[in-house]
Amino acid sequence: MNIEIKKSIKPVNYQDAIKLLEDRLSLVFHNKNKELIWTLQHNEIYTAGTSFKESEILNKSIKIIKTNRGGKITYHGPGQLICYFVIDLRNKKKDIRNFVCIIEKTIIQTLKDFNIETFADRKNVGIWIKNNKKIEKVAAIGIRVSKWIAYHGFSININNDLNKYKNIIPCGIEDKAVTNLKSIIDQSYEELDHKIINNFIANLKN
Repeated sequence: MNIEIKKSIKPVNYQDAIKLLEDRLSLVFHNKNKELIWTLQHNEIYTAGTSFKESEILNKSIKIIKTNRGGKITYHGPGQLICYFVIDLRNKKKDIRNFVCIIEKTIIQTLKDFNIETFADRKNVGIWIKNNKKIEKVAAIGIRVSKWIAYHGFSININNDLNKYKNIIPCGIEDKAVTNLKSIIDQSYEELDHKIINNFIANLKN
């Protein structure tokens, strides 16, 4: 597979990242550039997908960036791994649900490498963990498909500030909390981005 792998060390501005994805989507559509998998972090920002409601903003003083990905409101910030992509589904299965399943499988099997058992939920998009009898979200997924090219991506909470989620109803789900990997098992997650990329590419081939 001809996929460019990009890893950003310094935090990337959200709008700059989306512009890069949209520019790449156009080039991929016209077969002028490679598909892309890009890992990065953002500085603190709240983004709202196409199905969000104003009532899901609990703190009206926060700034919300509206975006064209699917889903509702989420928070991005330091300590969170973001994996963006531009993946051409024209030469794969033209099946959006199948593509979401590939993302879910990628996150679940990667976290298993760190001895963390997680699961997907058809009713509530994302990756979840049963933590002290509570169901908590550890990874969010928000994608858009244009001309059979999928872009935007997913995020995994590593050691981000969970208090930031109190300003919103994360992903529109009121009865479940959000957690991060360090809260589950305090260990090194340095290899997480590397493993995510390898597993994602392997699952896209299948």
